[in-house]
Amino acid sequence: VQLVESGGGLVQAGGSLRLSCAASGLAFRTYAMSWFRQAPGKEREFVTAISWNGGSTTYYADFVKGRFTISRDNARNTVYLQMNSLQSEDTAVYYCAARRTIVGGTRVSEYDYWGQGTLVTVSS
Repeated sequence: VQLVESGGGLVQAGGSLRLSCAASGLAFRTYAMSWFRQAPGKEREFVTAISWNGGSTTYYADFVKGRFTISRDNARNTVYLQMNSLQSEDTAVYYCAARRTIVGGTRVSEYDYWGQGTLVTVSS
């Protein structure tokens, strides 16, 4: 199984980025997908989750509500994270994670597979 994130980079505060996570080696449709992030010196934290299959259920950490949107394209085995109104506090390595369940939770330990991460740097 491989999860490969892309789309990170340097952006000014107030700007936008779209992250992608391409999955292979698993029945993508049967996995709930999530995004986490880890800032320097901090623990990895939950950002957002989307349910398996059609992705009808999504939920977000309070600090990204209204700014970030998660989506999935099962035909492409890819999950996306659209990030708008970025702030310096959003600077972190962003990871996608997969769990074979209807919808994943907020704990790192719940997930079966992880990507290598993509760095997002927001300059103020």
